Amino acid sequence: MEPAARHDAIVALLRREARGGVVSFARLVEVALYAPGLGYYSSDRVRVGKAAGTDFTTAAALGPMFGQLIAGAAKSLVGDLKSYTLVEIGAEPGQAHYAGVASQFAELRTFRFGSTPDFPARSVLVANELLDAQPFHRFVRQGGGWHELGVRVDGAELTVEPLEEFSTPLAAEFARTLPPAEEGWMIDAPLAAEELLAKLLSDGWSGAVILLDYGKTIAQCLESSPAGTARAYHGHQLSGAILENLGSQDLTCHVLWDRIEPVLVGAGFRSVRLDRQEAFFVKYAGGEMERIALSGDHEVTGRLRALTHPAHFGAKFQVLHGIRG
Repeated sequence: MEPAARHDAIVALLRREARGGVVSFARLVEVALYAPGLGYYSSDRVRVGKAAGTDFTTAAALGPMFGQLIAGAAKSLVGDLKSYTLVEIGAEPGQAHYAGVASQFAELRTFRFGSTPDFPARSVLVANELLDAQPFHRFVRQGGGWHELGVRVDGAELTVEPLEEFSTPLAAEFARTLPPAEEGWMIDAPLAAEELLAKLLSDGWSGAVILLDYGKTIAQCLESSPAGTARAYHGHQLSGAILENLGSQDLTCHVLWDRIEPVLVGAGFRSVRLDRQEAFFVKYAGGEMERIALSGDHEVTGRLRALTHPAHFGAKFQVLHGIRG
């Protein structure tokens, strides 16, 4: 389907369910990303990498080395991996970066976006940029209070306006917890990520969680991001035009780490810690890093630098991790 036709089909779907011609921002993002046959993540096309037609690059796209480092870190967290299943959530089409370390685990289970994962009693959950790929709410500070933003879909163009009431109880609760900010300040909140993570952790399995993503705390958002953190990615280009080309570009925002950490703690995880990606691999996969650095393979060592150097993935991404059982 051509991008224009996909966009129009998504708008038509939203118009059919809109109350008063307006939908919540979170609902628009949900449909744009996950609507069957229309959403950005519902297609099987390759999105990640540097080849023509891809939209963005993740650490996992750096090849088998990423899997080796994750396995090394998992061993540091839980010990002998032979009794644990590696469960990857949010896998992209065509990626198999854990295939080379599958023999170190009891089993390897990989789940695409939108699929329902299941966990053995002892598991290591790994999710790379899963949380930032969830629908997000937008809030604006107006008239001395926080209001949820919606999108009017019954006009010639999509326009943003405050909702008359919050779209969900969780959105209302989030707004009540926000501190004051300057008039017009916006904050984006991937509340769906919290709900998804709580569900993934609900079965009581034991093991470890390793979540790699980019994010900020609420305080950091209210200090340095007056227009929010939402953006679109298409063809490796960053854009603020998040209401254009719906279904044909990625829509994302920063994870709110101080909302995600309590989800792990509430699910019984201990030693919950947020590290920069660079620091995480140095601390928990130092042996693997040394082995790779001494391999003499310049291409591989170059990828290692990209993964850990502060100017590349090292400081831009963080890792939230914890253990249970």
